[in-house]
Amino acid sequence: MVNDVVVSALLISGALLSLAAAVGLVRFPDLLSRMHAATKPQVLGLLLLLLALAVEFESWLLVPLLVLCWVFQLLTSPVSAHMVGRAGYRTRHLRRDLLTLDELDDVVARAAVDHGPAAHQ
Repeated sequence: MVNDVVVSALLISGALLSLAAAVGLVRFPDLLSRMHAATKPQVLGLLLLLLALAVEFESWLLVPLLVLCWVFQLLTSPVSAHMVGRAGYRTRHLRRDLLTLDELDDVVARAAVDHGPAAHQ
């Protein structure tokens, strides 16, 4: 009985976090906000769902596989978000009016002056 309650709470919490990520992808106004919504709650939601699996099946043989799934998600999610953000910044697919501080603006401007257009040919 307690096992079912714990599993249900973990499943519902994980599903709600995954739903929050999906809603953020649809509702947020720009690329950087959507990228944040896609990575942050989704990773925690997956952890809760994997914990629910571990509690439900009560098998130590399943734990390494679940940990591997979560670690793989932890490694790939930030890297993919970084690449999407970088591509969005370089192609100007972001709303500068929503940025509080643009730390890359000076770096990109200096790189453009240092290397110039001839460096890209």
